[in-house]
Amino acid sequence: MKKLVLTAIVAAAGIFGAQAQANSDLVKLGVKGGVNLATVTGDDFDSPDSRTSFNAGFVAEVPFSERFSVQGEVLYSGQGFDAVRVDQDNFLDNDENIEVQLDYIQIPLLAKIYLVEGLSVSAGPQIGFLVNDEIDYKPNSDSGDIDIDGALEPEDIDISLAAGLEYAFDNGFFISGRYNYGFSEIIKDVDVHNSVLQFGIGYTFK
Repeated sequence: MKKLVLTAIVAAAGIFGAQAQANSDLVKLGVKGGVNLATVTGDDFDSPDSRTSFNAGFVAEVPFSERFSVQGEVLYSGQGFDAVRVDQDNFLDNDENIEVQLDYIQIPLLAKIYLVEGLSVSAGPQIGFLVNDEIDYKPNSDSGDIDIDGALEPEDIDISLAAGLEYAFDNGFFISGRYNYGFSEIIKDVDVHNSVLQFGIGYTFK
């Protein structure tokens, strides 16, 4: 499945690039940002609480027709989950959650269909590159960070599917909601996958 999705991303990126070059005057470029509600799912994890983080990045939309576009993005996406606190001899004796932080550069490539003017649905494959992995047992301060690379062995690449809704206003602003589900095991030899809700706003320059 991961090879199939990766092949689809590469093929779609080629088509996207060719169309963008042909329709350079019609390409919409923009920025976006918002909130992530991230957790993980799988047989080896019992639905941990969501980690609240953020996403931010760049957007490029290439129209193929009045109703259909392809949209590519490059986003920084804070993911992971809130872990269950285990207090051993007061080592972690405070009221804060423990955050397992898995942060990615995500590159979705989405087919986008306009249902009516301004309102669109989109779906497509996404590849993520892990850029930060740590446990933070004091998430409300600047301390408490522990590198987890040696302990949990998180995978460097995450293949996922993204799908969502967007509404674009005439002045260039837009609002969006999206769900991302990961096909990849994010921790080596453990059945656990990313599951992320994203809500945000953005602006396209033309």
